[in-house]
Amino acid sequence: MREKSDRLLIVDDDPGIRRQLKWAFGDMKTVECADRPSAIRAIQKEAPAVALLDLGLPPDADGPSEGLTALQDILSASPDTKVIVMTGQKERSYALKSVALGAYDFYEKPLDLDQLELIVQRARKLFELEQENRALQAENTQSAIPGLVTADSKMQSVCEQIKRLAKTDVSVLIIGDSGTGKELLSAGVHSLSKRVKGPYIAINCAAIPENLLESELFGYERGAFTGAHKTTMGKIEQAHQGTLMLDEIGDLPLSLQAKLLRVLQERVIERVGGRKQIAVDFRLVCATNRDMETAIKEGDFREDLYYRIGEAVVFVPPLRERPEDAVLIAQTFLEKWSREQGLKNAGFGSDALAAISNYSWPGNVRELQSRIKRAVATANGRIGAADLDLADAPTEAVPSIKVARQKAELDAIQRAMAQAEGNISEAARLLDVSRPTLYQLLTDHGLR
Repeated sequence: MREKSDRLLIVDDDPGIRRQLKWAFGDMKTVECADRPSAIRAIQKEAPAVALLDLGLPPDADGPSEGLTALQDILSASPDTKVIVMTGQKERSYALKSVALGAYDFYEKPLDLDQLELIVQRARKLFELEQENRALQAENTQSAIPGLVTADSKMQSVCEQIKRLAKTDVSVLIIGDSGTGKELLSAGVHSLSKRVKGPYIAINCAAIPENLLESELFGYERGAFTGAHKTTMGKIEQAHQGTLMLDEIGDLPLSLQAKLLRVLQERVIERVGGRKQIAVDFRLVCATNRDMETAIKEGDFREDLYYRIGEAVVFVPPLRERPEDAVLIAQTFLEKWSREQGLKNAGFGSDALAAISNYSWPGNVRELQSRIKRAVATANGRIGAADLDLADAPTEAVPSIKVARQKAELDAIQRAMAQAEGNISEAARLLDVSRPTLYQLLTDHGLR
């Protein structure tokens, strides 16, 4: 990380200015370029922390067009690079346009190296903080559930619950809206359990017609019905010594609910058309988006079966209740999808990130992924809210830096005090501040 933050790209067609800047920033690993093509090659190879970019580049040395194009190309190739645009007084309006296009800052010539160094050091510090934040975020969001990305406290509690339940052999029922990640959590129960070396068999109870679902679950003997040319194992038998996942269990027909209850009670099955009892040993995980209490009251689901499949019940919060996850999942999926499709990833614009955070996501993660796929295919450059069809989504006012810092400071203090169980010395150690400083912070925030 430190090595990356020491890289500086200098893009200027004046060799004297390049030499001067290289000398001024001798403590950094500098790369010099005189035009846009060489700058793009360098940015793709080095991905520097900071780039100093002159707007007047050949073949339009007296205008801003080539420099503005270079800016967009640099940010497309390396979105994390902090680009500082260097410009003359007559080009000030173009400098402001550069900032609007994503430049970190601009600097008016003639060069004042001391002042420019301050800007570069601030840019380097921001780059380092962002890299550290990403590393910590990746560490915190890499839950033990493969494929699941979250930074939300409620969702992390769900993951912890899944990890604890996986160590036992209780039946788990996962309840949540469509597209919230129930399938990933179900697979996580298996991958973290002692049955991980056994099979993981999943079936969607709502996707198969009732007259076929019984044979899918229980299997059938040869000649049991027309087309049964050979004896076939069902999903329950295939899951022997492993995990059986019944998705949309709330849609299981009543006629099959009684048979499933018998299997769970006696741990034996009979194939369709057969009389032989076959012992089965499997762990059951179910998922549904239905309100099971309502289904029981309306007579659509057996209460005795509910208590069998729901020895432990896990509720998954919808995406609208964890807006930070929406942005995190969006960024993770954008990188993954762009890489898989071999497409250039220019990232999200600020309007897109605001829209993602504020949209209610009725289709949850599945809808989010669908909108991103469409946007990647159609967007020209950075993805905006319009590319996601969220241009009309309501947005909240962006908090000032002061308000955001106060909120983050308060949150950190509260978490440290909670983790330290009120011990001032321990909380100060966690926050990396002195005891007097922590006392002052507690006073500032009205905490005792």
